[in-house]
Amino acid sequence: MDFLQIGIVLLLVVLLAIPMGRYIAKVFSLEETKLDKVFGGVEKAIYKMSGISIMSMNWKQYAKALLISNIVMFATCYTIIRLQGILPANPSGIAAMDPLLAFNTVVSFLTNTNLQHYSGESGLSYFSQMTVIIFLMFTTPATGLALCLAFMRGITGQKSVGNFYVDLVRANTRILIPLSIVVGLLLVGQGVPQTMGATISATTVEGAMQQIARGPVAALESIKHLGTNGGGFFGVNSAHPFENPTPFSNVIEILAMFLIPTALPFAFGAMAKSRKQGVILFSTMGLMFLAFLSLTYFSEANGNPELEKIGLSQENGSMEGKEVRFGIAQSALFTTVTTAATTGTVNNMHDTLTPLGGFVPLVLMMFNSVFGGDGVGFINIMMYSILAVFLAGLMVGRTPEFLGRKIEAKEMKLIAITILIHPLIILVPTAIALATEMGSSAISNPGYHGISQVVYEFTSSAANNGSGFEGLGDNTPFWNISTGLVMLFGRYFSMIAMIAVAGSLLAKKPVPETMGTFKTDNSTFLVILLATVVIVGALTFFPVLALGPIAEWLTIR
Repeated sequence: MDFLQIGIVLLLVVLLAIPMGRYIAKVFSLEETKLDKVFGGVEKAIYKMSGISIMSMNWKQYAKALLISNIVMFATCYTIIRLQGILPANPSGIAAMDPLLAFNTVVSFLTNTNLQHYSGESGLSYFSQMTVIIFLMFTTPATGLALCLAFMRGITGQKSVGNFYVDLVRANTRILIPLSIVVGLLLVGQGVPQTMGATISATTVEGAMQQIARGPVAALESIKHLGTNGGGFFGVNSAHPFENPTPFSNVIEILAMFLIPTALPFAFGAMAKSRKQGVILFSTMGLMFLAFLSLTYFSEANGNPELEKIGLSQENGSMEGKEVRFGIAQSALFTTVTTAATTGTVNNMHDTLTPLGGFVPLVLMMFNSVFGGDGVGFINIMMYSILAVFLAGLMVGRTPEFLGRKIEAKEMKLIAITILIHPLIILVPTAIALATEMGSSAISNPGYHGISQVVYEFTSSAANNGSGFEGLGDNTPFWNISTGLVMLFGRYFSMIAMIAVAGSLLAKKPVPETMGTFKTDNSTFLVILLATVVIVGALTFFPVLALGPIAEWLTIR
């Protein structure tokens, strides 16, 4: 039954991803399409009111526009959260957020990370939830999508990388807003609240009074998953019955968060005019995903030996930290999808996963290329693709080429920097946290699991995922500042480096394909790409994984 559940959901993912990929390619093509008749008028009005020029940009102009718009969004949203105590739509009277916590929160949602060092229902007013959190949940995945499609244009030899503001608007008007309305209505139908009413008091069966938080939950939940955002309206996220009340709502949320990431390889195939290219990339990521999903499921289904020793039955698997309405199968699938798609939403507590169950989300975020979030994850797998082509070219003694353009020193330097930054911003802060009292004092579970808690927090921040081993006491100045900086570095360094690669490749003259050209649309390339991702990831992160989840697993056997 478990395998049937998982199989049906994954089949639906594939069936939705293929047409969605074609649709995305049409939306972001630089040519006129039939879609312009539906959305063109609204977009033209937005351009006119905003004073946006729709002229094409070079990669430097594109990167500049992206950074400036994000800086403005940060300043605006930070101001709102700091003043929320005196702003309207605050029926529960929630006070202004602490300055450092506000910094961490805005950076978190600006970078599409959605790491939460606060509890949603008690930390933010309705006004802040709608004008800051939901606003950023639309604009930041739209930013990632815009960059991804600009990157695709560069490496497929389009006329230009496009215009950032046009891409940002289109990502919202043609993809995120329409889809969020549909998903939001489906969630309301399953019982997810959508109200502006204040927290209410209720009498329990024991006669005690209980405060029940509510609010515009469905609106946030829909874009939270479609935008691979992950920040919950409530502190326990999608484990809360108001965020995710039924097994069907759980499936809706899984499909929503996986829809765009799994569609992007097919969009790339359409833009490159090579369906095989998209299929190979999808297959590579899909094989890694299935391997990690299997490890998560079987680890949780086999139970926790430590719990069995104290007399807790593990016949039905390790249900610690999981909701009975979801069970092992839907919990394992949700865990793997949310970290593969770098969403960060959770329907079970990752801190209570078995050691190998917790190993999987860690590795997926370290790789950060198994589908990934809206746009950025696909850029990462393309970075590994270019690296794989370069290595293959060296092995056969040819100048490497990718889609008809030579891969040279400039591109490889940028890719090398991007690959090195990711482990750097994970491992260095982790070492500082473990070596100092201001970091280690937050650990609630000393030993190997405590190391995993710290590594998970910085890995989640660097990968712009946002989930956490919530046993960590992370609402302190050290954690708010350190994870805030890691989120910024993890988001913008790779973005700028990869748009520079796209601009460099676009400027090159295409070279004709010959008998010696290394093909990137066959099973040979799939194996090489898979090996490149796994070997680079293993060489980089195995030592710290050995100190955390692997050591913990060995000690409980």
